[in-house]
Amino acid sequence: DDQMQGFTPPDGTVPVGRSGLPDLTEMDLAAQDALPNPVRASLASLKNGEMLFDRYCATCHGPEGLGDGPVAAASGVAPTKPGPFPLWLPCNGPVSMARVFTHGHIYATISIGRGRMPNYNRIPATQRWDVVNDLREINGQGVRQ
Repeated sequence: DDQMQGFTPPDGTVPVGRSGLPDLTEMDLAAQDALPNPVRASLASLKNGEMLFDRYCATCHGPEGLGDGPVAAASGVAPTKPGPFPLWLPCNGPVSMARVFTHGHIYATISIGRGRMPNYNRIPATQRWDVVNDLREINGQGVRQ
């Protein structure tokens, strides 16, 4: 038994390959939507979210989130194509779908992707919440604390 002591991980460690976060792919949409935002919308969070949006999201969603990024422009398809799911979903402006989605829904979309949008799990989990905070701020939903 004393030999096994060296193989017991210290209290509080997380197994390699696991983040300690819920597996969003195992959650239904209602559970994803209900996820609470644990990151306070501080100025630092908003600035980081803006930087991450510019780096990862603006290519498709556009610099202001209007669905007019370079990828959308190259497609030749208008950003607000008729139908229930525009090709380049605006996340700001008068047709922003982000206004009606919960924090959890937006976080899950960034984390696991939806439809044509790939996942952005290369963004650390806590920093994905910064993007959520930034989206709320640019949509005039005033979450800054």
